[in-house]
Amino acid sequence: MNDLQETTVQWLTERILAGGRGDGIDRLEVKPSGRFWLGRLAPEMEVINSPIGDRFERMEPCAMGIRLKPATEPPWEFNVEVRCRVWVRRRVWVRQGSGDDAEWTKSELLAARTSVSVVDAIPGAQEIPFAQFDTLFSNATSVQDHSVTIRIERQRSRGQLPDLVVSCVNTSNIRDRQPVDPCLYEVEMRLSRLETSPFLLEGLPDSFRYDRQVPAYGINCGVVQESQDFRTTDLVVVDRGRPRYWHMERPEPNLTFETLANDPMPHLEQLVEAHRDWGAEEWSANRLAERASEEKWTSAMREEAEEGANAYREEARRLQAGLGSLRADPTLLRCFQLTNRAMKRSSRGKYEGWRSFQIGFLLANLECLRDSANSEDETSDPVEILWFATGGGKTETYLGLLVMAAFHDRLTGKTSGITAWSRFPLRLLSLQQTQRFANAVAAAELVRKEEGIGGATFSLGFFVGQGGTPNKIERDSKPGFPDPDDPEMPAQNQILMACPFCDSGIEMGFDRRTWRLAHRCASDECVWGDKPLPFYVVDSEIFRFLPTIVVGTLDKVALIGFQAAMRGFIGSPSGICSGEMHGYTYAERSKSPNGCQVPDCDRPRNPLPMDAKRYRPSIRLQDELHLLRDSLGAIDAHYESLLDYLIEKTSDFRPKIIASSATLTGYRQQCDVLYRRQGRVFPALGPTATESFWTVESDDLLRRYVAIAPRGATLEFAADRIVTILQTAVRDLLTDQNGVRAALGVDDEEAKMLVDLYGTDVVYGNTIRDLDASVRSPETQIPLEPLKTATLTGHTPFPEVRDTLERLEHPEEDFNERLHVIAASTMMSHGVDIDRLNVMLMLGVPLTTAEFIQATARIGRKHPGLVFVLHKMALERDASVHRSFTSFVRQGDRFVEPIPISRRSANVLRRTFAGLEQSRQLQLLEPSCGARLTTVANLARFVSDGGMSSATELDELAEMLGLEGDLDERLRSELQVLVETFFRQLDNPPSDAIFPSDLYIPSGPMRSLRDVEEQAPVRD
Repeated sequence: MNDLQETTVQWLTERILAGGRGDGIDRLEVKPSGRFWLGRLAPEMEVINSPIGDRFERMEPCAMGIRLKPATEPPWEFNVEVRCRVWVRRRVWVRQGSGDDAEWTKSELLAARTSVSVVDAIPGAQEIPFAQFDTLFSNATSVQDHSVTIRIERQRSRGQLPDLVVSCVNTSNIRDRQPVDPCLYEVEMRLSRLETSPFLLEGLPDSFRYDRQVPAYGINCGVVQESQDFRTTDLVVVDRGRPRYWHMERPEPNLTFETLANDPMPHLEQLVEAHRDWGAEEWSANRLAERASEEKWTSAMREEAEEGANAYREEARRLQAGLGSLRADPTLLRCFQLTNRAMKRSSRGKYEGWRSFQIGFLLANLECLRDSANSEDETSDPVEILWFATGGGKTETYLGLLVMAAFHDRLTGKTSGITAWSRFPLRLLSLQQTQRFANAVAAAELVRKEEGIGGATFSLGFFVGQGGTPNKIERDSKPGFPDPDDPEMPAQNQILMACPFCDSGIEMGFDRRTWRLAHRCASDECVWGDKPLPFYVVDSEIFRFLPTIVVGTLDKVALIGFQAAMRGFIGSPSGICSGEMHGYTYAERSKSPNGCQVPDCDRPRNPLPMDAKRYRPSIRLQDELHLLRDSLGAIDAHYESLLDYLIEKTSDFRPKIIASSATLTGYRQQCDVLYRRQGRVFPALGPTATESFWTVESDDLLRRYVAIAPRGATLEFAADRIVTILQTAVRDLLTDQNGVRAALGVDDEEAKMLVDLYGTDVVYGNTIRDLDASVRSPETQIPLEPLKTATLTGHTPFPEVRDTLERLEHPEEDFNERLHVIAASTMMSHGVDIDRLNVMLMLGVPLTTAEFIQATARIGRKHPGLVFVLHKMALERDASVHRSFTSFVRQGDRFVEPIPISRRSANVLRRTFAGLEQSRQLQLLEPSCGARLTTVANLARFVSDGGMSSATELDELAEMLGLEGDLDERLRSELQVLVETFFRQLDNPPSDAIFPSDLYIPSGPMRSLRDVEEQAPVRD
């Protein structure tokens, strides 16, 4: 079946090439230059006369060629062959009516070969008129002014010999009134009989893992090497193989959930032993010395290899330690087995077990669970970064660790409260990601009940707040806010797409008795019954019930500076309300005299059911770590320090930080800046770019990347044509138009399957302009009916996102009723995993390589995928990526830009200071003193009574931010100014200052980490 899908990918690629060049089309009613946008060369005079110079040459080239590095001294002799076609306008008789009309007709293929001799290596150029084409053009067009020239340039290089650039140039001089299109079409150039040496990829350092050699570069085209020959190509095609997760000769350990839930140790021992033995061979000193000799490593490359070997040995140590923990700790072993039972339920039969690297990650991090009560244990200090190819199963991996931590909490005395807080750096959290979290938590809850494990129900909180879900629901709501009396309100806040216990539909409702917005299963046969699902989406409900796992957006951490109920995220609540299902209570306020979050509740509160120090989360999980950059990363760095500080002060504990990332570029500095901790990567990188113990790239197609540089056409025009060709192709397959099924060798059922897998096209835009164009175009520029479209962007409302994902996962039976085109932005780059999405059109190269990696990884998750990348050739970066597209794809992680981030910024401190200081007041000082510190008068009284001072606050905030070294002196001075200014304001407050937040200069606590000026990317 995979071969059939790979054949379909090839077929679609060929359809795009033919449609863009005009292959198979011999007659047109319109001028060819208005129809074809690949494989054509404009006359050189058009480029020379263009007012935009070199950019016009990239957008509408007059030449295409190949840049090579000769391997020998001159003279150099080689052959150049050029093939092309031309179009002529001829008059034809119109049978109906009088008069005549005209149509464009294409010539036969014109081909000629010439020998070239370059006698010296002196930089310069020479031109060789391709005289053989004069006769060919004359015979084809009866016009004498078409011409082709071979241009040879000897360009200076870093070596002793110059680089050779061999180009085919359209030097035609066609007057406007002549009945001939001046462009050359379907142009191809071949070069043979020249011995060459490879280039070394520019801009990348030597590495023992990567091959930097590039055989040749294309000029305004791609280039393909065929034995000793080179030829130009209009599409640069790069195939990546699907990874295999076990490639050793010895049998693969049985890592199914069933086996590991019953008798895990023999199979885990087998895995750890295989890991040790593989490393002993592939990372041995003899093997490295052998490779160093064969591949001519530099001393720096050898040092890098030694570091890789040491990292692998450390990984082996951690795996062995994890195995030892399971042997030594019956509770931990039980948690591991229960987790496997839960994951078996959660998987819904889609997969039966773990991939080896997933179990490796769990083993390597078991120590942090076993000794989580010890705040001084070094195992809780490093940031554990899970780095694996997108689509490999990272989400399930850390879900397994979170579920295990939840079981461990319950079995070691933590009966309630948050085990893990998982955060995503996106404004709009993926609903699919949330569903997977909910499925895992629900499965764990069923296992908990079956095992008779006490404590609160395992539950999940969706913590995104206003704009996604309500912050709270008031009895008397204001316009624009959730109204408990509005029957439509609950459905507007539905997040789950299916019941996490049985996959049935969801019913929404609002329970006024318990004051809860509830997701309920619509099935009468659900094992959970008709109770509200253990899933909370309202901020105040999350504070009341403290779900076992909270998943949300990074922005919400700012809430800790002005919401006292955030204390449940770093320490203990103040008590439990005696009202039925009212939940935990917090600081007393005028509207909540006993701290209950249910509106108008004045019931007394009961004491906490367990040790207050156990309420802190055990794990903070940061997904998409690479997105914490620039101002967002700098601000978050201060808030990460705040969280660690508050948890250590309230609970004598330092939570484990787990992260996943699409790139490792600069991760050490990033972890140091964000968390003041070391970063540690799992799995360790392999000895080559395509092979490690955990995975190897196979011959099965994972994803095909196709670089396209439109010629003489706008990006929008080319995109419309590509979507038209793709949609026409699948409709031809559906209806067997022109016998395409026989040509592909498929029957009716196979054709239906292929249409299902390749019938929806994702158009990915990097800018608002691109997205607007991709949304408008299907309505006006694509001549197909029906053509149903949808959008998935950060501005798409939750209900619309939910409906679109549901339609994509469970498409309508009738193809005409399905979604055919999805216009998407970065929102789709993270957590959208739909097996039916296998074709993408990317409008320009994203600003960051990490986004390119993440976005394209949404395609081809299970079946061979096809990604067309339309390059904006007027932009230097797009043109540069097109030139090295093969290396860009194959070594993409090396092109990822370093993460720009710094915590030593006075401007950032000015933005975060109010939140940091007010968090201390709300989360530490107020609970300890037992008095309300919510007004200026109360806070001033607290200061006068000796509860706080400018000196103590300066010291505490400096400790929080780690301002200890000489490099921090400037920031400490800035902090001192901010603290003293705040205390002066408190001592002599403005007349209109009521709350402490009114006293901060320049502004009060941030309400979102993105509460800064939007940065405008600068592009040339």
